[in-house]
Amino acid sequence: MNGLEIFLLSVGLAMDAFSVSVCKGLGMKRLSIGSGAVIALFFGAFQAGMPLIGYFLGISFAKYISSISHWVAFFLLGIIGGKMIIESFHGEESEEFSLKIGELLLLAVATSIDALAVGVVFAAQKTRLLLSVSVIGVVTFLLSLLGVVIGHKFGSCRGNRAECIGGCILIIIGTKLLLDGLGII
Repeated sequence: MNGLEIFLLSVGLAMDAFSVSVCKGLGMKRLSIGSGAVIALFFGAFQAGMPLIGYFLGISFAKYISSISHWVAFFLLGIIGGKMIIESFHGEESEEFSLKIGELLLLAVATSIDALAVGVVFAAQKTRLLLSVSVIGVVTFLLSLLGVVIGHKFGSCRGNRAECIGGCILIIIGTKLLLDGLGII
């Protein structure tokens, strides 16, 4: 793969993380670059780490993971999205945005599972692994940070409704990944 192909692949892989970052930004009353950077770091690190895992585990194992990855992403995004919707109706509006590491971990895994198979492709094509995963991580980090900022801009004046919208978007993303994985769309 050449540099342009790796960059375009990175942007494609980062789109789910970008979308979820927008959802996280929707819940921020005040924009916190530190919180945004932590969110972006989670997504960037997992998006870069999954191809590494795929590369070293090899084709046979990744074949099994890719056959169920859409179900895993659907399940994780559905649970987190549903939780956000429920909290939007029962929770109080809070001035403080809190990062829940467990939730970020689940979101990062859900949005990066497809990158596992990319690692297998890297092994088959003898792609420069460290350069490729570095580009994937940096592009995902930057797009995720941008997503948090965009989400904040749209959600800062909408309170709990924004959290409900964010939860709905996560469920839609999970459903889209499931339908795509099943070959329906």
